[in-house]
Amino acid sequence: MFAKRPWSPLHAASIRAFAPGEQVANPCAGDFILTHGASWTSRLIRFGEKIRYRGADKKFARWNHAALFINEKGDIIEALGAGVQQRNISEYKETEYHVVHLENVVDVNRAHEVAFAQACLNDHYGWLTIVSIGLSLLTGSKLGFGVDGQEICSALVARCLERTGEIFPIDPWHMMPADLAKYFNVQPADPNATIGKIPDARSGVQERSN
Repeated sequence: MFAKRPWSPLHAASIRAFAPGEQVANPCAGDFILTHGASWTSRLIRFGEKIRYRGADKKFARWNHAALFINEKGDIIEALGAGVQQRNISEYKETEYHVVHLENVVDVNRAHEVAFAQACLNDHYGWLTIVSIGLSLLTGSKLGFGVDGQEICSALVARCLERTGEIFPIDPWHMMPADLAKYFNVQPADPNATIGKIPDARSGVQERSN
C-alpha cells in the first residue's frame, strides 16, 4: 500500500514578513509571496479556507493570494480574475505580504519555474476550478474538475514549485493559498496585523493573457 504524500517540503524555506509600507529588495526568481485580495473571489477563497483550516491551523487561512517572482527586479506573475498577468511587487507596497524563499534550489530549477510561469501568461483565470474547490470543501467530495489552460493563483505557484522537485500532498491545480502556507509553515507574526491597502488588480499590469 502506498504511503500518503506528507506535509513536509523538500526544501527548507526562510520566510520574511513585510508590513504595509515595506518592500522586499532583490528577491530571488522562483520565490513566492502570500498576500491578500479584495475581490469577491478573494472573500470566497478565505471562506473556503476557514472550512478546511480551523483550530490551531486557522492561522494559515489569513492569505488568499499567491504570486511568483520571476526576477530580482521584483516582477511577479500571478493569476487574478482577468487572467494570468505580470506586474511588479511594488504594487503591493501598501499591503501586508510574506516572502517565501526556498533554500538550496539550483539556478536551473529556478529558471524552469520562471519559464513555466511565463508560459502561463497565455492562460485565463480558473473560475471552474474555484467552483470545484468550493464544492469539495462543502461536501467533502474528492471529485475535481477544471479547464485546461486556466489557472488560479495558488495552483499556478504550486505548479511552478513542482519544477524544484516539490511533491505536494494535494494535487497542485487544486491548492489554495492556505495549503501553500501550511505546507511551508508560513505563520503570521501577528494574526491581528493590518492588511493594508490592497492594490487594484489592473494597476501596473505589464502583460496579461488575452
